[in-house]
Amino acid sequence: IRKQTSNFGHNIRQDRHLSATPRTSFHPRNLKMRLVSSASVLSLVSTFVTNSSDAFAPRHVLSTRPSQNTAMLATVSKTDAPPETSVFLTPEMAKACIDLAGSPAFAYSLERLQNAADDCLAFPNAYGLTVRYAMKACPNAAILKYFNSRGIHIDASSGFEARRAISAGIPPENISLSSQELPEDFVDLVKMGVKINACSVSQLERFGKAFTGTGQKVGIRVNPGVGSGGFSSSTTGFSKTNVGGPSSSFGIWYELVDDGTVPGIVTEYGLTVERIHTHIGSGSDPEIWQQVATKSLSFCKVWPTVDTLNLGGGYKVGRVEGEVTTDLQKIGAPVADAFRQFSEENGGRQLHLEIEPGTYLVAMSGALVSTIQDKVFTTGAGSHTFLKLDSGMTDVLRPSLYGAIHPMTIFPGSGKTANVGIDTEDVVVVGHCCESGDLMTPKPGEPEDLAERSLRKAEIGDILVMDGSGAYCAGMSAKNYNSFPEAPEVLVDLEGKPHIIRNRQPVEQIYQNEVDAPEGLF
Repeated sequence: IRKQTSNFGHNIRQDRHLSATPRTSFHPRNLKMRLVSSASVLSLVSTFVTNSSDAFAPRHVLSTRPSQNTAMLATVSKTDAPPETSVFLTPEMAKACIDLAGSPAFAYSLERLQNAADDCLAFPNAYGLTVRYAMKACPNAAILKYFNSRGIHIDASSGFEARRAISAGIPPENISLSSQELPEDFVDLVKMGVKINACSVSQLERFGKAFTGTGQKVGIRVNPGVGSGGFSSSTTGFSKTNVGGPSSSFGIWYELVDDGTVPGIVTEYGLTVERIHTHIGSGSDPEIWQQVATKSLSFCKVWPTVDTLNLGGGYKVGRVEGEVTTDLQKIGAPVADAFRQFSEENGGRQLHLEIEPGTYLVAMSGALVSTIQDKVFTTGAGSHTFLKLDSGMTDVLRPSLYGAIHPMTIFPGSGKTANVGIDTEDVVVVGHCCESGDLMTPKPGEPEDLAERSLRKAEIGDILVMDGSGAYCAGMSAKNYNSFPEAPEVLVDLEGKPHIIRNRQPVEQIYQNEVDAPEGLF
């Protein structure tokens, strides 16, 4: 238990009104782990067994939620000194990344990418499986090329992403495009082999007009009426990571399939529907995902030409204590059974399954390696000690946008394990931007509120590793705000050696496309 909690044992403090009492690892608010009974201990240990009976047990972290199959109740907090390694970086490895690429830098673990790919490629299926990497999670060409080498195809979210994947060497026929904005060059992309899913009625009509009477194959993305994602438990209300239900603009509302609107457009233009696509959100509830997967099969009955059902992605990944990682085998098995039942009830039709993981493939495979460039404090009611990084929302936007929580580990600036200390302190970690919202330690799910972390006591020049930064960080941030250049990226090989896969952006590149206003205008 200690080995597992050490990597994620940084207590999150949510009290905004703190005294100026010196903060140490023995502060009474640093709670200890309480286990209700010895039986609970056995239940806790069992959650780390690969073949656990709990379908949604955490694979990387401890969960404070009771098991569905055991009467477990545990309050988890920091029980020992902070870890000497992060999820995959030692002090020496983190320092090597900085020495090679500079600070801050994103680091990706090839070993963890391999393991995640193995998990997804083993997803249960009845009649064949295609795994598509949601490249928006981390679009670096090296990552795309690695997944391509494993037989993983691409899910693109814009025409530009499709072009980017093609330039990285991805065969166009291995790219599926589901976009809020149908690109102007969609006809060219289709002729190259890119598969397009119509995500609205107007997109389907534009597609039909471009390929009238040709029998051109097309996919239909359906909003199934419910969604799930992020910190929200609602299946119909708005959430920033919920992309299904009446509060979401993603996909064609399912009633327009049922009432004949969509089938009518398909018939009018002589299109061939080959694929149904649904996606309900990022970090979706596994049980809701299963329900939607089964419901999505009903849309396949509308067109006998449909041979593929794409169920999207959004599988939960536990980054910190209390968060869980979805067991793909457990959620996939009932879906495979549903495909078999569909076949039995529909004249032997065997549907091919597609899934589109993004977070699952790369989230815990990446980390942001930063340097603590300043340390300040305030006193009195509501006071805090602040660690200022040389990175921030320009690199990792998730805390500021969603109130997302990332594991954090402090290493000595020397990069030597022998210099790792044991003293801890409660701190607020902030970024380098002149922006009050540049906060790395928000209250969970509340980006407008801050929380403290109990971390190893740090000095200016020390290293902070923010794990869980492989997905929606380098590819989704407030890049170039305050004119900070884009951070470099490195890939850590199986021997622990880093290799640059993106150079640091030259500052001149930030403004190279600017042009002077006409002379005399002002």
